[in-house]
Amino acid sequence: MTDYDRPTEDAKPIHALQRTLRQISLHLKDFWYGMTYFEMDMTLRKEKSELEHLFMLISFGDLIGLPILPPYYSLRLLPFIVPLLQNWKRRLLREKDLTDIVGGGG
Repeated sequence: MTDYDRPTEDAKPIHALQRTLRQISLHLKDFWYGMTYFEMDMTLRKEKSELEHLFMLISFGDLIGLPILPPYYSLRLLPFIVPLLQNWKRRLLREKDLTDIVGGGG
């Protein structure tokens, strides 16, 4: 290691300042994201989840006794849907209706 490769005493405060500025910029970026895009992002994620739930219900409603599509099309889609089935069933059982909440079941 030569003298040029070693950090000098003057470079240590510069590295600390760069690290502090990087942390401040990350905090400002997160703050800006929270002020502008966070709610939109959460809304889009919720809508995506609801559309996925509806697709699963239409495609594989026969798993819960609600056949809508012929089984042929459901079987064609099955390899793509298998990883999502467990979460879909869990969401379906967790869903509450207004009558459940008013009736004291919720």
